Amino acid sequence: MVTLKQVVIDPNDMRGNQHSGGGAAAAPARASNASVEHVLGQAASPQLFCAALAKLFGVRPTEVALMRLEKGLLSFIYPEQLKTAGSIPVSSSSAVAAHTASTKKTELHNAFVKVKHASIFESVKLNSSEDVERAGENAIQKLMSAPILDANRKVLGVVQVCRKGFDVATAGPDFTQEDLQQLELAAKVLSNLPFVK
Repeated sequence: MVTLKQVVIDPNDMRGNQHSGGGAAAAPARASNASVEHVLGQAASPQLFCAALAKLFGVRPTEVALMRLEKGLLSFIYPEQLKTAGSIPVSSSSAVAAHTASTKKTELHNAFVKVKHASIFESVKLNSSEDVERAGENAIQKLMSAPILDANRKVLGVVQVCRKGFDVATAGPDFTQEDLQQLELAAKVLSNLPFVK
């Protein structure tokens, strides 16, 4: 099992608190694109990449999903427990990941429960200690989804980051357009990593 301690991340490279001269904490700093690309590009496995992405967005590792497109199906390569839960046909009209792959466009939903979607994968127990402690609050409330495209704009897969909770209020802050841009950057980095190709 991969823990965040295994991911080497310079706190100055990713989001962190900066302090002003008056001693008050400023808003969380936004990581520069170059530092995000550098840190994510060092990930040698889907587990390490998703752990770094979870840290970047302040979510649990089980709130990051990575899928590879193979023969018209999106197959999970992370989280590990979803590898055997099934695949998503790109032709599906009820899966956000399939919509992301077919349109080749990013999506942001801060009221995800109102979006028509396949919820079968939300019922899979991911067996992390945090998920066991937070049983019952694993419904996806907020979601960002980005296609992973090669240099010719061929879809290689989809990466998603979500916030889970009992309701929108308990799931944490809304995702922003800046977050979506950083997820697009992460998808660009993924397109060059061997475990997605």
